[in-house]
Amino acid sequence: MLYNKSLVPMVSRALSKTALSRSIGLMRPSLAVGLVRTYYRAFEDQATVLPNNIDTHKPEFKENAARMQALVDDMNARIAEIKLGGDKVARERHITRKKLLPRDRVDRLLDNGSPFLEIGQFAGYELYEDKVPAGGIIAGIGRVNGIECMIVANDPTVKGGTYYPISVKKHLRAQEIAKENRLPCIYLVESGGANLPRQLDVFPDKEHFGRIFYNQANMSAMGIPQVAVVMGSCTAGGAYVPAMADESIIVQKQGTIFLAGPPLVKAATGEEVSAEDLGGADMHCKVSGVTDHLAVDDEHALVLARRVIGNLNYQKKPQ
Repeated sequence: MLYNKSLVPMVSRALSKTALSRSIGLMRPSLAVGLVRTYYRAFEDQATVLPNNIDTHKPEFKENAARMQALVDDMNARIAEIKLGGDKVARERHITRKKLLPRDRVDRLLDNGSPFLEIGQFAGYELYEDKVPAGGIIAGIGRVNGIECMIVANDPTVKGGTYYPISVKKHLRAQEIAKENRLPCIYLVESGGANLPRQLDVFPDKEHFGRIFYNQANMSAMGIPQVAVVMGSCTAGGAYVPAMADESIIVQKQGTIFLAGPPLVKAATGEEVSAEDLGGADMHCKVSGVTDHLAVDDEHALVLARRVIGNLNYQKKPQ
């Protein structure tokens, strides 16, 4: 009878009396729990519903809703533009080289149907005279082979994937989140390093460009995996990320890693050398040992990256 809903009014009135409230503490535990369970079970649905005094039929509500919807539509239009990345010419040039666009790379890396929690989507928006969509890098949390990872992908269609000050800030924020939550990091690298016209604002401070590599070293020491996929030219600062990763993948006849390219080598030493001989996939896989896995194209590289993550047997340790 203790669970009969018809007794709820009587029980609630009884509980309001001080003497009976005190007497519950003297009851057998099972009896007291039965009374309390009956009370809460009867009213739990009503207790979780907040009263709504908004009249959705009023003209003021409809006007406010329309105004809000216009703002949301405008924001979504801006997001769609940001997701395009660089201008049409840069995107077409990228595709003609048989490379996947940066967001397509991220999509193929993720588990099918899994969400991607992007961060800093509006980074760099109307911040500089140049257009720097999403700060020139894509960053967010996604599931790869069932493991939540922090993904940072350079966008080479935006100024060759070079780092503006806002790009550095966004990259560091992604690493901070990864460190706090012990998320493996996957870097899809294709970058010319620092944006030289703005290098004064990129290099000198503690929280600037060099901090990226400091964070990589520290996270690796903490047992948070660092995986890099070299999908294009990685010059200067862009070369350090794969070199400091725990495992690196490079695309054959497409990915390169060097501090300075062939033109600068010729200017400095007079020696003529091809990009492949200087820092191509074969050289780094067979000679230097900077990279661990050789891929034939973007698709293959992303399959290898998924395999690397799947082989980690990684479980986040409790904080």
